[in-house]
Amino acid sequence: MATFAKPENALKRAEELINVGQKQDALQALHDLITSKRYRAWQKTHEKIMFKYIELCVDMRRGRFAKDGLIQYRIICQQVNVNSLEEVIKHFMDLSTKRAELARSQAQALEEALDVDDLEADKRPEDLMLSYVSGEKGKDRSDRELVTPWFKFLWETYRTVLEILRNNSKLMALYADTAHRAFQFCKQYKRTTEFRRLCEIIRNHLANLNKYRDQRDRPDLTAPESLHFYLDTRFEQLKVATELELWQEAFRSVEDIYGLTSMVKKMPKSSLMAIYYAKLTEIFWISSSHLYHAYAWFKLFQLQKSFNKNLNQKDLQLIASSVLLAALSAPPYDHLKTASHLELEHDKERNLRMYNLIGFNIDAKLETREVLSRSSLLADLVSKGVMTYVTQEVKDLYHLLENEFLPLDLASKVQPLLTKIAKLGGKISSASSVPEVQLSQYIPALEKVATLRLLQQVSQVYQTMKVETLSKMVPFFDFSAVERISVDAVKHNFIAMKVDHMKGAIIFGDLGFESDTLQDHLSVLAINLNKSRSLIYPSQSKASKLSAMLPSLADIVDKEHKKLLARKSIIEKRKEEQERHLLEMEREEETKRLKLQKKTEEAEQKRLATEFEERKHQRILREIEEREREEAQALLNDVGKRIKKKGKKPIIEGEKVTKQSLMELAMQEQVRERQEMEKKMQKLIKTMDHFERAKREEAAPLIEAAFQRCLAEEKIRHEREQQLEVELSRERHEGDLKEKYRLARVMEHKMELEEKVVSRRKAEYDRMRAEREERLGQILKARKEERDLKRKMLFYLKTEKERLDKLREEEEARKREEAERRKKEEAERRAKLDEIAERQRKREQELEERERLRKEAILRGTPLDGPTRPSELPAPTPAPAAATAAAPAAAAAASAAGSGGGKYVPRHRRGAPAETAAPPPAQPPSDRWGSGKPEERGAAPPGDKWRPSSFGSGAGGASGGAGGKSWSSSRFSR
Repeated sequence: MATFAKPENALKRAEELINVGQKQDALQALHDLITSKRYRAWQKTHEKIMFKYIELCVDMRRGRFAKDGLIQYRIICQQVNVNSLEEVIKHFMDLSTKRAELARSQAQALEEALDVDDLEADKRPEDLMLSYVSGEKGKDRSDRELVTPWFKFLWETYRTVLEILRNNSKLMALYADTAHRAFQFCKQYKRTTEFRRLCEIIRNHLANLNKYRDQRDRPDLTAPESLHFYLDTRFEQLKVATELELWQEAFRSVEDIYGLTSMVKKMPKSSLMAIYYAKLTEIFWISSSHLYHAYAWFKLFQLQKSFNKNLNQKDLQLIASSVLLAALSAPPYDHLKTASHLELEHDKERNLRMYNLIGFNIDAKLETREVLSRSSLLADLVSKGVMTYVTQEVKDLYHLLENEFLPLDLASKVQPLLTKIAKLGGKISSASSVPEVQLSQYIPALEKVATLRLLQQVSQVYQTMKVETLSKMVPFFDFSAVERISVDAVKHNFIAMKVDHMKGAIIFGDLGFESDTLQDHLSVLAINLNKSRSLIYPSQSKASKLSAMLPSLADIVDKEHKKLLARKSIIEKRKEEQERHLLEMEREEETKRLKLQKKTEEAEQKRLATEFEERKHQRILREIEEREREEAQALLNDVGKRIKKKGKKPIIEGEKVTKQSLMELAMQEQVRERQEMEKKMQKLIKTMDHFERAKREEAAPLIEAAFQRCLAEEKIRHEREQQLEVELSRERHEGDLKEKYRLARVMEHKMELEEKVVSRRKAEYDRMRAEREERLGQILKARKEERDLKRKMLFYLKTEKERLDKLREEEEARKREEAERRKKEEAERRAKLDEIAERQRKREQELEERERLRKEAILRGTPLDGPTRPSELPAPTPAPAAATAAAPAAAAAASAAGSGGGKYVPRHRRGAPAETAAPPPAQPPSDRWGSGKPEERGAAPPGDKWRPSSFGSGAGGASGGAGGKSWSSSRFSR
């Protein structure tokens, strides 16, 4: 990553790289500068750098680099100069748009300027091969190679800009302008898929704004300016969706507009609402929702009448006629009359949603099909005075369909009116959201409604009718269409009829007898019977006994009054309990309904997702099959043309043609054409060779003559120019001689001046040189002294450090040797003491064993072979006696040395009671280890190791060499 002291240096470096053709390195250098945290303070240079960076990104089609750079630049200038970001983004969009338009114009020019070398051939071999392999035409390939990459980049540009500006309150106008440009791009080039994605992107941006309300610089939707931008964008989206005939996206745009208006609790301008209702009428008409279409027209008529003061009488008459015809086009029966409860609930919610979109506020507890229906709409049109504006033909049609009862002449009177109405319509002259009104679009729906009215009225008059008679009465459709219409009407209980095709007759029933009359026929019978009985047996009036009843009349009135009060309170309590019970039941039913609705919605979503995937899979398969079929057909047509042009019959015919067989046939045809072309070329080459040879033979003498002529002319011109040059040289030489003579007079003065200047400068130079050498000598001397002092100091420090290190090492070695010596002496002393103690223990064990044997012998009365007491023992030899006497003395000495003068106790005897045996006799100090003679002690000659012969005496005595150990005299030196 290159670093620069200033941003201007990065810009210069980038321009240098661009000039030598290294655009990628220039782009990387600018990208590193923009993303570096070192240059986060905004400057005017940053804007120039961004302009150059954007130009490189557009030129190389690097959308990701452009997005990253714009995000970093937004961080830099968001709080300082946000207008700079706006200018950079506008420049980015303008460059992308220009390059896309340029690529489109180049593709069109390439297609128009395509020339054919061979006028007898339809296509070149290369184009034919490409068309067979790729299945594309020349225009498709040029679009794919030139136009499509730039369109993709332009689409990516719009997405990038919208993503950067989505939560920036300071650039709401630029966000709306970008969305409008993206809509126009989709509209101009019929990009339906990109339009759907664009609508979804804008919808997600608004949802995120409502979800994350704590974002910095978030637009305030309650502000009038922000609301204006968002509504303007949604209305533009609605217009483009209707122009592209994407009716689902148009309906979702209508829902977006309704969501925005309900979010801020403020209605848009009347002009925008007029556009809203105008587009809503188109959507409902395409979806065959005639009733909602009529209500939307009604709201549009009210808006135009109230706010558009430029409407003349003719325009108002056209709009009012459209409203009435839309209302009449709605089916005269209710589709939900025979629906199930689940369908009714689902349709109720759907109707509430539609009524809210249209602008009617309806209570959800009421039956919507009773509030908004065809009959209620027609009643509103009459009460609001719409009938006063409609044309006479439409008004007559309304009276015929709704008020007149003409079962035989209805169709014949309606048909001429429909013919006149079909001719009505035209453009609205004043400024209106509906540029043109054509009443002819309602004719098919009105013919169907007239047929239904005719069937309804005929069913009330006739019970049977011939099929031919009914066909003559309905001039709009043939009988099969009438039958389809009647089936739908019977399904929704609008009429009751049957068609007997064998007899060619139609049988009408009575809907009232079959349904409504049966509900209360028993109560009507009872009432009539009571009336008849009262007429046959009238009641006799009895004499009044008022005088007998007068005394107790007041008591009776009081009692009756109390009874009535008590009964009233009981009734009130029962009503309250019943209402409470009904509320609980309604609450439970609502809970059950919501659960059932949730399950139904989940199941419906799963079903819709599955159906969508299936339809998508089938569509892909159909597209693949269709494309294969088109490619095979195109190849077949092309091959057929070529074969017919050569005068041959097609080789492959019928429906068994496959793409592979056509490819093979095309390859064979191309090979044959190539061979023929090569033969033609060989013949042409031979002809051209002969022709060229003949031309050169004829031109050779002419060329030689022209060369000789040119040679003579050049010789004459050369002599003339040489003579002229000689004359000029002579004149220049004479002038130079005169100048030399003139300057020779001042030569002496020039030499004197030169000597003076040189001598003065030499003296000055010598002086300055001496001063410099003196100054340099002083500097060198000072530096030498400083180096000597530094070197001596370093040598002293190094010597002192070595001396101290040597002393420390010697002290550590001495301490280490002392510690090892002490450890070795301590180990030797402990080993010596352990050895002496072990021998003492063995001797005591031997003495105890002898004592035990002696006692056993005394008890048995058996004499002992040896002496029983130490006094009776035979006199020992000198060496054993000395060793025996030396043992206790050595033990005593060792104990004295180890315990500081106390008695030594062996390890195995410590803590035990003292022995009763008498201690051995003491030895004189001069002879601790024996008699003092080396021969008696068994000592070795001087210079050899001493091996003690014995440390005891008697039968149980052990020799000094028992155990195989030798002891050196040096071990006892200390």
